[in-house]
Amino acid sequence: MRYKTFGSTGLELSEISVGTWALGGKDMGPVDEKDAIEAIHAMIDQGVNFIDTAPTYGRGASETIVGKALSSGKRSQVTLLTKCGIRWEEGPKNFQKGAIRDSSHDSIMKQVDESLKRLQTDYIDIYLIHWPDVNTPLEETADTLKELKRKGKIRFSGISNFEDADLEQLYSLDVLDVIQFPYSMVNRSREDLLKKYHDKGAATMGYGSLGAGILTGAIRQLPQFEPGDARLGFYDFFVEPKFSRVMKLLKVLDKIAEQRHVPVAQVTINWTVQHDFINTSLTGVRNAREAVENTAAMAWQLTAEEIHMIDQAVYQLDAEC
Repeated sequence: MRYKTFGSTGLELSEISVGTWALGGKDMGPVDEKDAIEAIHAMIDQGVNFIDTAPTYGRGASETIVGKALSSGKRSQVTLLTKCGIRWEEGPKNFQKGAIRDSSHDSIMKQVDESLKRLQTDYIDIYLIHWPDVNTPLEETADTLKELKRKGKIRFSGISNFEDADLEQLYSLDVLDVIQFPYSMVNRSREDLLKKYHDKGAATMGYGSLGAGILTGAIRQLPQFEPGDARLGFYDFFVEPKFSRVMKLLKVLDKIAEQRHVPVAQVTINWTVQHDFINTSLTGVRNAREAVENTAAMAWQLTAEEIHMIDQAVYQLDAEC
């Protein structure tokens, strides 16, 4: 495993981390709980020391699975990240319906206790505001995060999916330890922000590095997802014409993977983590086989020539889209 210093936190974290959105089992197709727990254990056994989850992933299901996976004595081996800022009224139990953005003091204080219970832990290492809440002043949210730090419920704080103006304010309020944005060959829309706050000393995380599976080579035909599958609403590359354009990019990854005798996913992972401004990249896994395959990517690195080949294909994709 390879590790990087995580911004200004003092943590040394694995270059890849466990992404658990799919493990919620409600947004990206069914997941077997036993397989999910074995996947988390396999990642840890291979040296991964960072797990990312959130209450929104399966409305608590992902956090519950992570809690079960760590209850066997592995909690001390990992840095644990979860998120806040979204709650539900009574009604449909999924992210698309019934979810309300709420980063107010009272809501976050309730959310953190619910997460601690599901995760079976008494503290959270990193706590991110998942999405902006336009109805709550940032000062109130920042003060709440500072209160949680004082109480020992969280160690570090930050955001996922905010715009730069809010980032600047949160940075000035001294609660922007970590930022998390999508980052992959098929989504570089927040690259400038990742670079900017990396240079300011914030820890940086890229999510969606495998493009919900499209950059593993496992998806070669336009998929027909079940109604309500989050991949259709959250990503723009599972529809034409972008899907076919991504398939052109895959041909370049195929060539490198074939020459190196490795799976395409390992090429994808290395391209992401070999960017200096990415401290760790979230990689989703559903079972132990995928976990072992993904972590094996850390045993080697792309050459400058291979990175150039991929970059040219990525730039072509951006130009066409």
